[in-house]
Amino acid sequence: MNDEKNQSGQENAYDPHLLAASPNHDPATSGISRRGFLGFAAASIFLAGAGKDALGAESRNGIPYRRLGHTGEKVSLVGLGGYHLGKQADPQESIRIIRTGLDEGINFLDNCWDYNGGESEIRMGGALRDGYRQKAFLMSKIDGRTKAAAASQISESLRRLQTDRIDLLQFHEVIRDNDPDRIFAEGGAMEAMREAQKAGKIRYIGFTGHKSPEIHLRMLATAAKHNFTFDSVQMPLNVMDAHFNSFEKKVLPVLLESDIGVLGMKPMGDHFILDSKTATAVECLHYAMNLPTSVVITGCDSPAILQQALQAARSFKPLESTEVRSLLAKTAKAAEAGQFELYKTSHNFDGTYANPQWLG
Repeated sequence: MNDEKNQSGQENAYDPHLLAASPNHDPATSGISRRGFLGFAAASIFLAGAGKDALGAESRNGIPYRRLGHTGEKVSLVGLGGYHLGKQADPQESIRIIRTGLDEGINFLDNCWDYNGGESEIRMGGALRDGYRQKAFLMSKIDGRTKAAAASQISESLRRLQTDRIDLLQFHEVIRDNDPDRIFAEGGAMEAMREAQKAGKIRYIGFTGHKSPEIHLRMLATAAKHNFTFDSVQMPLNVMDAHFNSFEKKVLPVLLESDIGVLGMKPMGDHFILDSKTATAVECLHYAMNLPTSVVITGCDSPAILQQALQAARSFKPLESTEVRSLLAKTAKAAEAGQFELYKTSHNFDGTYANPQWLG
């Protein structure tokens, strides 16, 4: 496999201030208007009403844990992004990062069949030996849209990860209008997923996407027509998404209503939000953690970046409304046209666009 995704630097920018410091674009919603804070208001109401469980009253080694929607599973507030765990020059360094994260209290591991031509799954499989599989809630993703392609990728992921069971498997890159219909069609990928679930090869089923809230809503509606409820949904949730074609405003309330686990990704918008100089890494992480996310997935390609993520989780406290207003005010202008959210506005992050054969 030849992964042509532009993933350079994704979610791995280091904030030098962290160790010293604690703790559809609509012109009518441009800037910091009352309407612009509806997403935050919904999240605040959720956190206030859901009590200690939503805030991560349970913790392991100082890392808060939250409930993964209606599954009842408890997952760490921060999760290790899989793409970056296949980029180290020495595979043993990848294994050390994963095992350190698990030892330090993280249990949520993200991966994908196509990351680094499969190398990310291979290295994670090595890391999960010697008893580490029991410490992990293991998630991966597949690209196949047909039953045959999906079944083949499921088998390959299980082999690479050296496990007989993946805790959560997700349909990757639901970014096209026809993806939902293809997945749920007769002979589609959902048939392979359900068969794998029945066989005990996977426990829960979800989907991911980074392109459009409308496509996420289409996927949820298509599932409902087939009397199916997803266990999780993964999407970008960050300080710029709140302003432009927002998953937070459009999709998050729907997930909360159905008690579907919320997987936040791209808290730093790859590295681009940091490039905008409008927010620091810890501010980005804390904003995403302040939403009713079950887990915030971030790339950690070095021990220093892993420690940054761990400290951000350990130092997290619910943000005051004034803090949220300040973050959104600082990022509003830069976020207007999506120039720092290229996964929404370009094909740079669309691996299945560059490699359509992965879809089957």
